[in-house]
Amino acid sequence: MFSRAYKAAVSLPPLIWVTLFLLVPYLLMFCYSFWTVAGGNVVHQWNLSNYGDLITKDVYRATLFRSMRIAARVTIFALLLGYPLAYFLSFYAGARKNLFYQLVIIPLWVSYLVRAYAWKTILGTDGVLNTLLQFLHITQHPVDSLLYSPFAVVLTLTHIYTPFVVLPIYAALEHIPRTLVEASNDLGASPAQTFWRVIFPLSVPGMVAGATFAFVLSLGDFLAPQLLGGPSGIMISNIVVSLFGAAFNWPLGAAISFCILVLVVSLLALTERLEKKWSYS
Repeated sequence: MFSRAYKAAVSLPPLIWVTLFLLVPYLLMFCYSFWTVAGGNVVHQWNLSNYGDLITKDVYRATLFRSMRIAARVTIFALLLGYPLAYFLSFYAGARKNLFYQLVIIPLWVSYLVRAYAWKTILGTDGVLNTLLQFLHITQHPVDSLLYSPFAVVLTLTHIYTPFVVLPIYAALEHIPRTLVEASNDLGASPAQTFWRVIFPLSVPGMVAGATFAFVLSLGDFLAPQLLGGPSGIMISNIVVSLFGAAFNWPLGAAISFCILVLVVSLLALTERLEKKWSYS
């Protein structure tokens, strides 16, 4: 239908944009990961010392595993909160479906920093939660462990990224033909059997997509750990920010960033295969 000139004119601008602002920076980061720092300057001396530090130094391995554990907890809690909400929106919201859907989206309009600082205010020693606990005589003194801990990071990230889990699950549930549900009921299946044998299997692609969003976004987050994490809640992205900032060790920061990129791309490839396997056609 279209000439080659038209196809080239349409496809070249986005390809050039992606190449200049995505592929070239990734290539530069990959090159930096093989260089070193000497005397406060980046030395273009090719070696594998930065990747060796990632393997041999416990601080980087421990921080990476801690980041993955936090991201996994956020993913689990976001799924536990997001799936029932998406199920309610799809099957029981009725005429108010659009209203409830907008209420799910509205938190995304609020600034990330505002939501993070809100939890800092709630969990602080003089915050809302500690004040309530003391008012109810559950505790005699403020609970210091609520803030500046992995718990605060997981809670904040779960609140921030749960909408990213709800939306793909809701989309998957909406695409389930209601005739299948009606057929299951007509064949005598109970509501629980209809859910586990019809609805849940067909909603797995949405769950996989939502879990991928939650895990990847949580793994790369650095503001919430910086604001609420404290020493025990530092994540791998905070180390990358420090290496590119105050430490001025760009090669090591690039090596860590490239490893995270490989991890994320591998995860995306795996989840894409899972979505295709479980998708309904």
